[in-house]
Formats: sequence, C-alpha cells, structure tokens
Amino acid sequence: MTSTIERGAATARVTPRATPPKTPAPGRSPGFRGLFRSSNGKKAVMAVTGAVLVLFLIGHMLGNLKIFLGAESFNSYAEWLRTVGEPAVPGRSLLTVTEIVLTLAVVLHMWSAVSLARRASKARPVKYVAKRRSQASGYVVRTMRYGGVIILLFVVWHLLDLTFGAVNPKGFDATPYDRVVAGFALSRWWVTAFYIVALAMVGLHLRHGLWSAFQTLGLANGRRRHLLNAFAAVFSAVLVLGFVAVPIAVMIGAVK
Repeated sequence: MTSTIERGAATARVTPRATPPKTPAPGRSPGFRGLFRSSNGKKAVMAVTGAVLVLFLIGHMLGNLKIFLGAESFNSYAEWLRTVGEPAVPGRSLLTVTEIVLTLAVVLHMWSAVSLARRASKARPVKYVAKRRSQASGYVVRTMRYGGVIILLFVVWHLLDLTFGAVNPKGFDATPYDRVVAGFALSRWWVTAFYIVALAMVGLHLRHGLWSAFQTLGLANGRRRHLLNAFAAVFSAVLVLGFVAVPIAVMIGAVK
C-alpha cells in the first residue's frame, strides 16, 4: 500500500506541466503587419480610406456645380486645380499628389473590403437561422460587388472622356467646359445614362458605408439609429443629385 502511494507521488512529481501560452511583452505592439492582418486593422483602413474618398466626392461635386456659373468660372476653377501651389511648387504638383493619394485610397479600400468579406464568409455558418436576413445580406453583398465593378468602369470612362479627352468629341485641346458640354450632349444620351447608373451605385455604396461605420462605432443605438439611418440616406442622395444635375442640365440644354 505504501509503495503504491509512493510510486503515485513520484509520478505526480515528474509529470511535465502544460506550457502556458506566450504573451507579448508589456509595451510591445504587433506592428503594422499584424495590425493589417487583423479584422480591426482592416476596418480601420476601410474607415480612413472611405473618409478620404467621401471628402473627395464632396469637393468634386462642389467643383462640378461651378459649371452653372458659366464657362469662365468653370474653366478658371479647372485651371486653378492645375496651378494651385505655384510658384512654391511646380505646376500640377499638388494635383498629382492628390491623384496618388486617391489611387492608394481606392486600392486599399477595395483590398480591405475584399479581405473582410472573405473572412466573414469563412466564419459564417452554413445555414442562416433567419432566411429573411440571409436574403437581405445577399442583396447588400451583390449590390456592393457589382456596384463596385460599375463604379470602376465609370471612373475609367470618366477619366478618358473628361480628363484626357480620348473619347470626348472635342478632344483634349478643348476647354473643360466644352468637353463637359460635348460629353453629355443629347446625342450621347447613353453616356448620361451610364453616368446616372454609376452614380446611383455610388450612392448605395456610400449609404451602406456610412451606416456600417455608424454601427461599428456603436452609434446606431436607440433613437439615434433612425436618425443616423436617415442621415446616411439623405447625405448620399444629395451627393448623387449634385453630380447628376450637371449631365442632365447639359442634356436638356440648360447648360450649353
């Protein structure tokens, strides 16, 4: 009996203990690489790049509306964009920096969106508990996915048409005002139709992005939920209408 107890005690003494998980040393951070791999890091990238793009859309819309002030005002604004910062910096420097920042913002925004969607898809159960919610989520996913493709094609066409003049009837040598009037002429109604569809996708994308940001920040609770939902919808609608006003005005002859 005694030997059995002694053997059990000896076994207990030599049994190796489980190695506790390693914890990062105090004051050390996972670094940028680890941050970008995490869901929170990707959400932060999406939020920051989304904010940059929204600010650009607001400024771009306000600039476009200058066309209602006449050709001289609109052309002067376009010239100012190319010469802002002179003579402190060479011509078009700040515009080039802005274009680079916008390109990076678009690429990082798309990367974070695709990465988060793939991670959510892997973590999602095979079947939803509520079928209605599944259909609603699928609608949002399809809208954002195909809407993103339409927006990308629109941006490419928009640059070729109004920025570089490659597909514009007036060409690159025409003034910005003349390129806009020629680009959205009634005979090119299909361009205006594509413009409106693309901007509708921008509005849906923006509304969903704003609402998701409010939810992520924990603001969409109680009474604020309805107010923020209405704000996202109204803000997106105003932005879209501001952009759409220009091609429609050209097509009906209000701007010529």
